[in-house]
Amino acid sequence: MLLTIDVGNTNITLGVFDKEKLLGTFRMTTKRSRTSDEYGFTICGILEHRNISSGKINAVIVASVVPDIMHSLTSGIIKYLDVRPVIVSAGIKTGIRIVTENPKEIGPDRIVDAVAGYEMYGGPVIVVDFGTATTYDLIGAKGTFEAGITAPGIETAARSLWGGAAMLPAIEIRKPDSILAKETISSMQAGLVYGAIGQTEYIIRKIKEESGYDNVKVVATGGLGRIISEETDSIDVYDPELTLSGLRLIYNKNKK
Repeated sequence: MLLTIDVGNTNITLGVFDKEKLLGTFRMTTKRSRTSDEYGFTICGILEHRNISSGKINAVIVASVVPDIMHSLTSGIIKYLDVRPVIVSAGIKTGIRIVTENPKEIGPDRIVDAVAGYEMYGGPVIVVDFGTATTYDLIGAKGTFEAGITAPGIETAARSLWGGAAMLPAIEIRKPDSILAKETISSMQAGLVYGAIGQTEYIIRKIKEESGYDNVKVVATGGLGRIISEETDSIDVYDPELTLSGLRLIYNKNKK
């Protein structure tokens, strides 16, 4: 079985595949202070709790935007799973050709999403990932990574809002009943959610306009992507497992 690991700035998302079937997904916080033993023990414990034998994991692939934890994480995987993981980095086979000015600046997570978006939904495709940052990536009809836009993530904007204003409380991020808010919490929810919807629609419209891809498909992923995708016709598909599927696809392209 294949263990796919997506290391984000906020969470580490894990998925276990038996060939093409996703058996389960798991999350843990991205803590930079964990030792290799803590990573290995935690991963094995999560798997065993979900009735997945860690001994059946015979392949691992990792995409990470947090370099600081990679030594401990990789060591923990080798020590506890007895597998040397494949790392998504420069030189790995992806099937995507990056034609931006500096290809090395494109993060592994965005490359993985681009592979999944193109392989699973065809091109041209816009992949929107609602994570710590909200990213919009354009992949052309022939699998070229043509452009990427980066905006603050919804949760990032929310934390900035209540962290920078002493009178504003931490809130649950959800769409309020009406944009015509009459108290503080719903007014913040309205600004965050409707603001994100407006941003999403405008950026997608501008990408289509400037690229000339009128028939481009738009695929969204990421934790808060469901909230936004349900409220706009600009998004065609919401796929919460897009990144994990992309890791599986990249692993298959590189396995010996």
